[in-house]
Amino acid sequence: MIINYSVLVMKSHQKAIVHAVAALSAISVLAACSADVSGSATTVVAVESTNFQTIPPVSPTTVPVTTTLPIGAVGVEQTYTVLPGDSPSLVATIFGITMSELLMYNGLVASGQFPFPGSIIKIPPSAMVLNPIVTAKPDVAAGPAAAGCDARPAGTYQIAAGDSIYVIRKKFCVSLASLLAANNWPNSSVNIRPGQIINIPASGS
Repeated sequence: MIINYSVLVMKSHQKAIVHAVAALSAISVLAACSADVSGSATTVVAVESTNFQTIPPVSPTTVPVTTTLPIGAVGVEQTYTVLPGDSPSLVATIFGITMSELLMYNGLVASGQFPFPGSIIKIPPSAMVLNPIVTAKPDVAAGPAAAGCDARPAGTYQIAAGDSIYVIRKKFCVSLASLLAANNWPNSSVNIRPGQIINIPASGS
């Protein structure tokens, strides 16, 4: 058997070259990985400009509604049955509100629209009195009062067309104070209407 040593030597050199190349490649990889061991890896991504705009949050457009009641108000709606002799100013005084407030709350424009006895009206929550006891009612049992200044007991009177507080006082010979007190009227500015029944104090009072 003849051994070709030159071929063996050549193959040996080729293996050595391959091993050397592999070693050099490994060294290059390690050098690249350890080039900056003190820093941290950073990925840089190119960002293109956009046309997006930042839209601020939309504020609510609904305006909260608050209702402020006067100090001491009952805070609830009430109802009241109109009695003979009642007037807008009298009912307003009983509940501690203004006459205009009472009329407006009931959809009335003028005092002349005030409903007749037996009608039910609404009292606003701003009233200062809850379920008042109305003591001054026309004393129908006493009977109609006789006109004039002669001695007579207290009685009632049904207002006629053309009457006024002044006319009634003169007709029955009573003072303004006693007439107002008999009907729980706050002052002489109360509104009276034909057909309304009021109390007439005793003559001379």
